[in-house]
Amino acid sequence: MPTADAVRTRTELERLRPELTGPYDRALPRARAEILARLLGALAREPLPGVAARAPGRITVSGGRVLTFDPAAALPFAVPAAGLACRLGAEAITDPVLLVRRLGWPDTFRDEIAGSVANLALAYADPPAATTRPILDTEPDPATLEQLVLDGHPLHPCCRSRGGMDVADVLAYGPEHRPTLRLHRLRVPADRWYGEGPPVLLAHPWQAPRLLERHPWLAPDGETAPVRPLMSLRTVATPTGHVKTAVDVQMTSAVRTVSPAALHNGPRLSALLRDLTAGLPLSVPAEYAPGAVLVDGRPDRHLAHLHRQAPEMRPGETVVPLAALAAADPYDGRALLLHAATDPYTWWQDLTNLLFPPLLAVLDRGVALEAHGQNTLVVLDGGRPVRIVYRDLGGVRVSPARLRAAGIDPPRLTGDLPTDDPRVLRTKLAAAVGTVAGQLVAVLERGGADPAKLWATAAAAVASAGTSDAAALLAEPLPVKATTAMRLAADPLDDVWTHLDNPMARP
Repeated sequence: MPTADAVRTRTELERLRPELTGPYDRALPRARAEILARLLGALAREPLPGVAARAPGRITVSGGRVLTFDPAAALPFAVPAAGLACRLGAEAITDPVLLVRRLGWPDTFRDEIAGSVANLALAYADPPAATTRPILDTEPDPATLEQLVLDGHPLHPCCRSRGGMDVADVLAYGPEHRPTLRLHRLRVPADRWYGEGPPVLLAHPWQAPRLLERHPWLAPDGETAPVRPLMSLRTVATPTGHVKTAVDVQMTSAVRTVSPAALHNGPRLSALLRDLTAGLPLSVPAEYAPGAVLVDGRPDRHLAHLHRQAPEMRPGETVVPLAALAAADPYDGRALLLHAATDPYTWWQDLTNLLFPPLLAVLDRGVALEAHGQNTLVVLDGGRPVRIVYRDLGGVRVSPARLRAAGIDPPRLTGDLPTDDPRVLRTKLAAAVGTVAGQLVAVLERGGADPAKLWATAAAAVASAGTSDAAALLAEPLPVKATTAMRLAADPLDDVWTHLDNPMARP
């Protein structure tokens, strides 16, 4: 089923949630501006088809046409005003869907942009209820904090694409709509089972009926206790931990299945990282008990699950993904970060000292963690950062040579994880600076902090690691994923990178 565009979404809302139609209409201009700003940012910095020349606020595209816009709107993490417009020649454009059409890009990408606009407006139309005090003061559970994130990926113009889901599905399963659901237990013939434990697949409720239709030898076996989706729609918090499920839905840059490599590598990598992070203020919850259905003798990525430990917490502590710190507090609409960081400079120094030296130490020992805002969490005690949690190991890279130099036998891993190329390893880690740190600095700047002072603090934290990787991180441009270029590429799963000026670079 195609993802609904703005018009179809409103029609469906009239039937499903008529009370949301007014808020949805009011939210659409803001959603279009947000997606248009991300798209302009991509045009300003990524290797995209049809881009012939660039200058601030001015891009020459195929046919000699000139696209003009406010340069500030294309900056990373910009907060555009509703009604943001650009001009392609003499035509004023406020709808990113129209811009994609005018650029001649594929209809599939245009549909993803349309779905992202509609789903983002739907998220804005259905915010969490207001609270009587800042939410971090209420000792919220982790799922509540993760479900505050309405905007999705901060740079990706397909930040809220849900290809294959209709409006009812988005409302029922999107974490931004705060659902509680139950996983389906599907009994699997023993000779078709891969993994530990009984042959029972844990299937997302969106996925389960589709699997039963395609594979009639699967048998329904009841449902789990209630679970809540985290920032990643397909990963849920259960009473005992987290479960990553397979959901055949295009979300941002990929269809969210569970690959055979993830099933094989997850438990081995988390065991390795438990040793590599010993003594550091950085922990990696174990991934364990992979399960999948064998199809043609191999674990099938569409019929798989993987368990992960929940972060260990002490009384009075709160754990929050770094990306969620930019989310609006239902108390007053200001970012969560601005409530936590009452002294922004001290708070930022605490965070960067917890984040960058340990990441660089783990890299020096042999593993590059791709610390983006969804999989990197900070533990707060009274609002103060006290340690870091890193979850989800799919994007890491492992250096066998560095592991051996550290006296560790490299584990047997499958896929593209092993590499000794220092540039590849550093790029994975440096992405944490360009995206994660960049977004948090932007939030603190909007709260009145001096970004130059914040970046100087981050640079000091990086330098304190004292490694060659740290020196490179302070000297080279910052890589960020070229997410639009990846969606338009022949193989959208290959990483494509672009670069930002490095605000930590020393003169």
